[in-house]
Amino acid sequence: MRTLVTYIMVFPQRSAFVLIALLAAGIAEGLSLTALLPLLSVAVGDASSSDTGRTVVQAMQRIGIEPTISTMLLIIVGGMITKSLILLLANRQVGYTVAHVASKLRQELIEALLASRWQYYLRQPAGSLANSVATEAYRAAQGFEHAANVMALSIQVLVYSAVALFISWEVTLVSLLLGAVMLLVLQKLVGAARKAGNKQTHLLRHLLSYLSDVLASVKSLKAMARDNVADAILRDETKQLEKATRREVMSREALLALQEPILATLIAGGLYLALVMWQLSLPAVMVMVFLLTRIQSMLNKAQRRYQHLVAQESAYWALRAAIEEARAAAERTVGTQQPTLQQGISLRHIVFDYDKKSIFQDLNIEIPVNSFTSITGPSGAGKSTLLDLLCGLAEPKSGEILVDGVSLREINLHHWRHMIGYVSQDTILLHDTILSNVLIGAPALTQADAEQALRQAGAWDFVSALPEGMLTLVGERGGLLSGGQRQRIAIARALAHHPLFLLLDEPTSALDPDSERIICETLQRLAQSLTVIAVSHQPAVINAAGRIFVLSKGKAELLPRLPDNASNSTAACEAV
Repeated sequence: MRTLVTYIMVFPQRSAFVLIALLAAGIAEGLSLTALLPLLSVAVGDASSSDTGRTVVQAMQRIGIEPTISTMLLIIVGGMITKSLILLLANRQVGYTVAHVASKLRQELIEALLASRWQYYLRQPAGSLANSVATEAYRAAQGFEHAANVMALSIQVLVYSAVALFISWEVTLVSLLLGAVMLLVLQKLVGAARKAGNKQTHLLRHLLSYLSDVLASVKSLKAMARDNVADAILRDETKQLEKATRREVMSREALLALQEPILATLIAGGLYLALVMWQLSLPAVMVMVFLLTRIQSMLNKAQRRYQHLVAQESAYWALRAAIEEARAAAERTVGTQQPTLQQGISLRHIVFDYDKKSIFQDLNIEIPVNSFTSITGPSGAGKSTLLDLLCGLAEPKSGEILVDGVSLREINLHHWRHMIGYVSQDTILLHDTILSNVLIGAPALTQADAEQALRQAGAWDFVSALPEGMLTLVGERGGLLSGGQRQRIAIARALAHHPLFLLLDEPTSALDPDSERIICETLQRLAQSLTVIAVSHQPAVINAAGRIFVLSKGKAELLPRLPDNASNSTAACEAV
C-alpha cells in the first residue's frame, strides 16, 4: 500500500486526473445500473414488486422520462458507453504516465550519477547501473500501471456496492464481509509474490553487473580457456533468477486458481440468503446476483493487480535508493569565477590521500601555457590522480591549484572542464561511426568540427581513405581499428570542442613504435597552441615533452632538459 500512496504523491497531477476520470466513469456506470432493476421488473410484468424499483421509476417520471423497456435499455447502454469513453481517456493517461514514470526515473538516476563525485562513481558497477536504467525503470513504471488498475477496480467496487446497498443492504454487507475474508485468506500469496519480486531485483542487479564485467574481458578469458568459469557462475545466477520467477508465477497462478471456487461459493451463499432468508423478489435477486458477482470479480482482479504491484515495487524502491544515494554523493561546487588559461597552472603544496593511503605530501608543479609536459614515475605514485586533481574530479586535502593565479576552488568547475580535452588510459570507443565517436552527440558540434579535430589528431589521412570515411563503423570497443587509430580517434574526441588544456593518461601504451612516433609528433604539434600534459612510462613520450616531472614519494621533481641527442627517459628512470 505504501507504494500505491507513493505513486500518487510523486505524480499528483497525473494521478488526480486518473482518479477523477475513474470516478466519473464509475458514476456513469452506477447511473446506468439503476435502470437495471426496473427494467427487469417491467420485463417480468411486476414493476411494483420492489421498493427500489418503484423508487427508480418514480424518480424517472419526475424528470419526465417514461420508464419503458426501450428507455431503460437506452439509459443502460448510454451509461456504459459514457463509462467506456471516460475509461479510454483515463487509461490513455495511465499509458502516458507509465512512459513518463520510466523516463523520469531514468533521467533522475543518470543526472544524479553524472553529478556525483568521481570517487563515488568509481564504486558503482556498470552492469548494475545499466540494469537500473533499463530493467528497474521499466518494472517501476509497470508498477504505476498496476497501481492505477487497483484504483480503477476499487472505484468500480464502490460504485457497484452503492447500487447493491440501495437494493438490499443486508445481502451486500454480508457479501462484502465474506469478500474481505477471502482477500485476507489469500494475502499470503501476495506476500510470496513480494518476496519473489525482491529476490528478482537483487539477482538481476548482481547478474547484469557480473555479465558486464565478463563481456568487458571476454577476449582474455576465451584466450585462456577460462570462459567456462564465468559461464558456470552466470548459469548459477540465472538458475536462481529462474527459481524466483517461478515462485512469483506460482503465487500468481495459485491466487487465480483459488479465487474461482471461493467466488462460486460466495455467489451460491448469496443466492441462498437472498431467496430463502430475505425472500427478495426475482428481479431484485437477478440484479443482486449480477452486482455481487461483479463486485467479487473486481475484488479478485484488484487483488491480482495488487499482487503484480508488490512484485514490481522492489524495483521502484531500489531505483529510488540508487537515486538518493547518488544525490547524497553529489559534487560540492561553490566556485563562480569564469576560468582563463593565458599564463599557466600552479600546484602548490598539494597534500592528497586515498583512505589514509598517502599519495602527495608536498607536491609543487608549474605548468606554463602552450607547453608539452610529461609526468612520469613508478606505479602508484599518483600520476592519474594528478590528472584528476587538475580536472577537479578529486580535491586536495590541503594546498592550492591555481589557474592564472586563481584558486580552482573559486572557479566554476563546469566551465573549467569545458576548457579541458581528456584522453583516458583505456581507449574505449562506442560501437558506432567515427563521426559519432568524435562528437559524442554534442548538439553544438558539427561535422566540420569533427574533421578539424581528426586533422589535429593526425587521424584524417587514414579516416578519409576509408570507403565510408567518418561514417565508418569502428566495431565493439573500436575493435575494427588498430590501436594507433583508436588512440588518434580518442585524441580527436578530446579536441572536438576546441579545448585549451589537453590531458592524456598513458597515450601510447601498447602501441607499436610507428604509431607511438605519430602520436608524439601530434602532441608536439598540438603544444604549439594548447597546454598539453601527458602521463606516461614510455620513453618516446618522455623524450618528446618539453618539460618532465618525475613523481616519487609524494613529491615532484622537474628534470633538466637534456641535449637533443641525449635521452630524457634515462634521466627520468634514474630520478625514480
